[in-house]
Amino acid sequence: MSKFSNKKILIVEDDKDFLWIFRESFNNQNLSVVYAMDGLEGLAMAEKEKPDLIVLDIMLPKMNGIDVARELKRKGIKSQIIFLTNMKDSEHISQAIDVVGETDYIVKADMHIDAIVERIKEKLGVK
Repeated sequence: MSKFSNKKILIVEDDKDFLWIFRESFNNQNLSVVYAMDGLEGLAMAEKEKPDLIVLDIMLPKMNGIDVARELKRKGIKSQIIFLTNMKDSEHISQAIDVVGETDYIVKADMHIDAIVERIKEKLGVK
């Protein structure tokens, strides 16, 4: 059994194609993954599931990823967060760091899905 099997990840992403790629990639990793397609749904799933790691898009419908992270912190949910963005916009990244302190982010256009999976493994301490 994979070391991943006792880890839970929440993916909050509104791009259906990108979400499908995540699903396919993580199905092959024997990993417990839950998904949400907007910020409010992501917040609710994080409260319910208490994931080890949240992969959180910054630009989401209903509530943006930075506000989701802010609310998670306020509620005492201590899941690690990797922010996803299509933007190389230092302002959004700076806001994300201000909210959660030490954080990680991925510019989607710059990385292949396999590299994202590897980054998640590193963040969870699984090699």
